[in-house]
Amino acid sequence: MRIKQFIASCNVAVLLLVSGSLGAETTHELEYERQPGVAGKITSVGSDTLANLMTFWSQEFKALYPQVGFQIQASGSSTAPPALIEGTATIGPMSRELKPSEIRDFTRKHGYPPLVLKVAMDAIAIFVERRNPLQGLTLNQVDSIFSQTQFCGGDGPINKWSELGIDANGYRAPIRLYGRNSVSGTYGLFKIIAMCDGDFRNTVNEQPGSASVVLSVASGKGAMGYAAYGYKTAGVRALPLGETKDSLVPLTIDNVRSESYPFSRFLYLVINKKPSEPLPTLEREFLRYILSEQGQEQVARDGYFPIREDMLLRQRRMLSDTSS
Repeated sequence: MRIKQFIASCNVAVLLLVSGSLGAETTHELEYERQPGVAGKITSVGSDTLANLMTFWSQEFKALYPQVGFQIQASGSSTAPPALIEGTATIGPMSRELKPSEIRDFTRKHGYPPLVLKVAMDAIAIFVERRNPLQGLTLNQVDSIFSQTQFCGGDGPINKWSELGIDANGYRAPIRLYGRNSVSGTYGLFKIIAMCDGDFRNTVNEQPGSASVVLSVASGKGAMGYAAYGYKTAGVRALPLGETKDSLVPLTIDNVRSESYPFSRFLYLVINKKPSEPLPTLEREFLRYILSEQGQEQVARDGYFPIREDMLLRQRRMLSDTSS
């Protein structure tokens, strides 16, 4: 866990560095201050990727407001829209954007689209065991490894480590592949951005969470898997990716925040907000906390990447907006 702790400390440093460049007024506006009359229960249904963050945010918020209770169900991003539509969830964490059909179904039920907030940045990493000598992968190679259709331009299936130039002891068996299950937002997004909406190979072992993928990859030399970077441990290594072998981009803080790493992404919270009304006090304050300096420090500590301050301020103002 030392590597993850180091990364998290770097993320906090980045957040503080950027915050330090803001004016005093902006910095003050991003601080969260306790408000009176906050009580009740929040139910969260959605992304496994955001499960740890939701837990951390809820614990810190409950420390401020002991009369608030939380129920967090992390069964995959695809479970968030139905729960919001039916009113069984207050908040829907998602690790991908809403599909047009999900927006349509929500709007048909409520008469207006849901409000979507960007609450953190993440990356989908291709993990190998930490001692694996592979230097990186081109995007075509990723397509050839994980997809049976190769819609992104893969040159046929890649099954063995030798086809990637690795012929050391322990790498002579076929590549063992791991990934997420179909209700996961990570699964859906990887399918689109890494495989051009192609079909997964039936040799990809689907796991219920990113932590399971990382554990499976770390347990043997011949494994490779895709998962949320925030679940990285000392037992795995994230491969650099790029269009060509000469343009591989490592998965670093700067490359994710600039979106130059190919599989960078935002993490979202989806909520039901009527355009003509501000949010109820409990929901508004919890979301204001998440979009505050304190909430984004939790993002960094969990190994993810904080949202830009101008975006945080803009979204905080949307929570009380009665015109959208």
